[in-house]
Amino acid sequence: MVARHVPAGARLLLGFSGGLDSSVLLHVLAALRARHPFALAAVHVHHGLSPNADAWADFCVRMCAAHAVPLTLARVRVDCDDPAGIEGAARQARRHAFEACSGDFLLTAQHRDDQAETFLLQALRGAGPKGLAAMAECRRPSGSRLVHLRPLLAVSREDLHAAACAAGIEWVEDESNADTLYRRNALRHRVLPALREHFPAAGAALARAAAHQAEAAGLLDELARLDAAGSLTGERLDCAALAALPRARARNLLRYFLAGRGARMPGARRLDEALRQVCDARADAQVRVALENAELRRYRGGAYVVGAIPSPEPQVWLGEPALTLPGLGTLHLRRETGRGLPAEALVPERTVLDVRRGGERLRLAAGAPTRNLKTLLQACALPPWERERLPVLRLEGAVLWAAGFGVNADWQVAADAPGWMPDWRPAVADSA
Repeated sequence: MVARHVPAGARLLLGFSGGLDSSVLLHVLAALRARHPFALAAVHVHHGLSPNADAWADFCVRMCAAHAVPLTLARVRVDCDDPAGIEGAARQARRHAFEACSGDFLLTAQHRDDQAETFLLQALRGAGPKGLAAMAECRRPSGSRLVHLRPLLAVSREDLHAAACAAGIEWVEDESNADTLYRRNALRHRVLPALREHFPAAGAALARAAAHQAEAAGLLDELARLDAAGSLTGERLDCAALAALPRARARNLLRYFLAGRGARMPGARRLDEALRQVCDARADAQVRVALENAELRRYRGGAYVVGAIPSPEPQVWLGEPALTLPGLGTLHLRRETGRGLPAEALVPERTVLDVRRGGERLRLAAGAPTRNLKTLLQACALPPWERERLPVLRLEGAVLWAAGFGVNADWQVAADAPGWMPDWRPAVADSA
């Protein structure tokens, strides 16, 4: 499987917990290097949740040294009060730790029994085909630079245990894996053993069902791409075209649209409510549907996914060449002759970079009337959420510059005088 997906010379990063599964995978990959040239490194994420965490880290250091595999020890903080729960918070911390490491492929050691458990968990949540597809053997998660490989997905836990014992491979046991208060552990230790009493091949059958669902999910994506061809332009989904589709296809297209823009998928009720609002609400309605990590908005007949709008504190200019509004972008100030703001306009400790707060006025050209910035924004057909976070540079109460409009004509530097030219660079949006 590794040879099928990994080109020669690729950099592989193994997520190494020190448990049975990842210890077997470390052993296999270290041996495979001789036949298939790739660079192999490992990362151990130290969550600090167990009293044995330090001992596990020491074990991982020792095992990687024995196999001549460089190891990164990543210490993370897990928020035990996270709404996603400890497991969800730990998963997120691991993702961040993996992304911080260099590599082309991330390899983790989930196996066939993990796949069966994931299928059951998703089924009990009422998930559709994408959720029931469980874990992919090879995929690049949205927003990640690493391709995620799971080379052991077709191998059972029983076979991994037998292989480890036969090869004399050591591993550590995480005591939390026995705690059946966690739903996955309850399935592993109580539900699946009971199923196997009557269906001995339950694990393989459930993993096979997940593969069927992955195929069905792929076909639904193909259908969504066909429907999107006439309704999706850039970041805008045409609401009339969406409403013209049969409801099941409209739901499928809306899921595709949300997923493609990094929104975490809402439950069935929330998705149906979002579909109803963008399709059926009156034309002048301010549609704003809250999702887990974003909002679905409607504007001038189009639906848009809008990330959380930051409300940064005003940034006071102290003479530096750039000012940043966290989450929005950075304003660079370049020295130019005859363009931009005169030196006297930029007064340290009195000049402030902020977002629009309301009531700002701007003159676009010499001799033109001073206009309300809100009116100018409406004339440009800028969506409301963009208006809410428009960067402006102020000297006390006066607007010197506004993003998209440029320097206030009242403050334009003389043609032969040195000036400061504002250059706004928006932040790159993160995927959810």
